Amino acid sequence: MRVLAEEFATRTAADPDHVAVIDADGAHRAADVWSAAEALSATIADVVEGAPTVLVQADNSWRTLVTALAVGRLDGFLVVFSGHATAHEFDLALEDVGPDVVIASPHCLETWDAASKGFQAEASALDGWTLRATGGATRGTERWRGGAAVAMTSGSTGRPKCVVQSESAIRFAAGATIDAVGLEPGDRVGAFVPLSSVAALCFGLYLPAMLGGTMVCLPKWNPADALDLIGREQVRWTMLVPTMALQFAMVDGAEGGLSSLKAMTVGGGPMDAGALGRAEDLLGTRFLRVFGMSECLGHTTPSPSDPAEIRLDRDGRPFPGIEVRVVDEHDHPLPTGAVGRAQVKGPSLFTGYARDGAPVPPELTPDGFFFTGDLARVNEDGTINIVGREKQIIIRGGRNIDINEVEAAVASVPDVVQVCVVPVPDEMLGERAAALVVTRSPSLDLETVKSHLAASGVPKHHWPEFVFPVADLPQNRVGKLARNDAVSLAARLAKSAERS
Repeated sequence: MRVLAEEFATRTAADPDHVAVIDADGAHRAADVWSAAEALSATIADVVEGAPTVLVQADNSWRTLVTALAVGRLDGFLVVFSGHATAHEFDLALEDVGPDVVIASPHCLETWDAASKGFQAEASALDGWTLRATGGATRGTERWRGGAAVAMTSGSTGRPKCVVQSESAIRFAAGATIDAVGLEPGDRVGAFVPLSSVAALCFGLYLPAMLGGTMVCLPKWNPADALDLIGREQVRWTMLVPTMALQFAMVDGAEGGLSSLKAMTVGGGPMDAGALGRAEDLLGTRFLRVFGMSECLGHTTPSPSDPAEIRLDRDGRPFPGIEVRVVDEHDHPLPTGAVGRAQVKGPSLFTGYARDGAPVPPELTPDGFFFTGDLARVNEDGTINIVGREKQIIIRGGRNIDINEVEAAVASVPDVVQVCVVPVPDEMLGERAAALVVTRSPSLDLETVKSHLAASGVPKHHWPEFVFPVADLPQNRVGKLARNDAVSLAARLAKSAERS
């Protein structure tokens, strides 16, 4: 965060009255944000010696930006952490990251029991929050091997991934996005996804500060509140996961509500071109469907000038300097148009996963590519399509059913806004396909879906065996689809349906 702090200081000296942050507390001038960062860095320097690793409760407010700048001034390492994290998750963070300083609300510090876990030194910070530190000499930041920030995200093993990114990788992803969207200095950028994820830190906090723009924060996700905030503050761009973006279309009076945006970037989950197209027509904006992950931030995007079939039905083109390729099961590159395992290489690739206070380098191919775990296709025009996850299947009666194909079929049904297909257990078949759907139609049911799919010529093995209308799909803390929660919900609904 050192480069960001240096840039922010220079801009503040030139324009101290620039509004750097708008949040629930109001508008915050750059001069006030920088003054708070100077004060916080002085407080940290009073309680520890050396460059610190600082864990902060990363709420969507001025506090997270101030902490990032303070850590940058000290040439430290930033750990963004959810205020909803449990004591167990905090313990995992201590094991994997080993912070020297913890900054959070008194409530969170009490929940995490930080005082009994080696953080004895205490000081006031950030207008009512508390700083706790190990005291004495820090472990230094050389242990991070060039990393600048880390966040805990959900992992397939049950233990959160701690993805370490360098500042150069974050700057590359933010800068490439600025160029692709056509953002200009002073533009307002929405920070609506919780800043406790690496992607949100990059695109919701770092990008607007690097741009010299304004970070417009929503403290808690609510689509109606976000729609109002975008219009009121004339937000020019934001990045959301598909679940959040499509929820705008369900808000009463949403017509034209996103017309201030140059574009909205959408990524991080399954997407249906039809649903995105209907939503952007209603909302008066342009969606940019992208592919990215915590390990390789935002590495593809279309342009706002691309036609809808490119922006909505494909997953962008690689940023300059990023390479995406697909390979077969023997790791041999496949030709254009073939579906295979996706690999990525480039300047936004992560440093490693934090374990025992240092990054464990990622496993790469001999020529430097990282396996994303996705199945993809590279098209003739250089765009790519992510066609599913390698392990995202339902095994029904010994037959593998591609979840993405069932979701695509159900998403084509009129009035379906969002869909998530998950397996539910079956004594005879092993698993069956259940579709959780958010819909505008109160009468949508399994028979309606099956009739539409039959009329459309969709093969029967792509049909769900349960359809459950729900108000919202389960989400995790950063607004992404919580597939494990969706599995649990569908299992309960299936049992209830069988009893009735």
